[in-house]
Amino acid sequence: MTGEVDLGALQKAEWPKREDLAALVDALGKDNMRWVGGAVRDTLLGHPVHDIDAATTLEPQEVINRLDEAGIRTVPTGIDHGTVTAIFESGNVEITTLRHDVSTDGRRATINFATEWRDDAARRDFTINALYADPVTLEIFDYFGGLDDLAARRVRFIGDAHERIREDHLRILRYYRFQARFGSALDQQAEDACAEMAETLKGLSRERVGWELQNLLTLPDPSDTVARMLDRGVLKVILPESCKSFVRTMATMIAREREQGIDPDPMRRLAALLPPMPEVAGEVASRLRLSRSQRNRLACVASRTSSDSENPRALAYSEGLDCAIDRLLLAGVDTGTVRDWEIPQFPLKGGAIVARGVAAGPEVARILQSIEHRWVREGFPDEARVSELLDQELAKR
Repeated sequence: MTGEVDLGALQKAEWPKREDLAALVDALGKDNMRWVGGAVRDTLLGHPVHDIDAATTLEPQEVINRLDEAGIRTVPTGIDHGTVTAIFESGNVEITTLRHDVSTDGRRATINFATEWRDDAARRDFTINALYADPVTLEIFDYFGGLDDLAARRVRFIGDAHERIREDHLRILRYYRFQARFGSALDQQAEDACAEMAETLKGLSRERVGWELQNLLTLPDPSDTVARMLDRGVLKVILPESCKSFVRTMATMIAREREQGIDPDPMRRLAALLPPMPEVAGEVASRLRLSRSQRNRLACVASRTSSDSENPRALAYSEGLDCAIDRLLLAGVDTGTVRDWEIPQFPLKGGAIVARGVAAGPEVARILQSIEHRWVREGFPDEARVSELLDQELAKR
């Protein structure tokens, strides 16, 4: 969807009026810094602002010294690359010294500090991310047509797309993420460059690829973008297990998420892009360096069967709510019966069976399991019914 950009949005926004940010501006000097990137872009689009970044002509140690003098705590989060984080209760601010690239290898860059705002803008990835705002007047500085691209809802590389990707191969995945989030009009140069250079993604760390893929899959509806990534040969480079039918499965599942008011989840979407084979899920989790809990989630969803829809609460009891919701969505089943359900605890312990004269050991475990299975099948009845089930089980002995 295209539209005009509200150039007065920054004046109306609340975040530039924060008292702590005014103190930051006073400490660094209004002529030495500008707001940049996502906070400016998102404000102009009318989106919520979560992170605030500033660019400055001051070198990192000078930033630290000035903020220390003003009583503002700092953390040298990326000081080798010029970034210092100012710590505030209402939200931290990353402050980065103007930079220009000396050399790049597709994974990392060697930088020098710069003194010109345009030089700093030129090393950024997309035009819509290279918008700066004066911290006092909130005048916008646009060096590469970012405002026009915002209005067109177009994600466009700064300069030559191939060159920008050669500098950092991860920009391929960032392009698709930003396009899915902000885009409407496709930039053909960007589309072609990402497809032609897709193989360069193999040279990146698995963690970076996995993280960027998760960021994409967390968006409200990345279906069209993921389908395009598959068609252009990009998705197969990072997720060779994917295919058109799995992409369609994910799109259908996302539609069900919206219908049932379920928040997006990247692991659920990733699972939809994979075959229902736990061993494949394990391979993907290892390749993308996912956490143990994420690995377990993928494996659980990959263990789905055609019987998942028969008893949703039994599924939730055995597999947990998250996995059950994932599997039910994939099966096309309404998740309402489990979504707000508090999973009960089985109200029978082995000691109660021993107290009835059964010797501790395998027989107790067998009886427990048998009664638990019946309890689940009957819809988790109360303790009185469990006592009846125990009587019936002991009567068989």
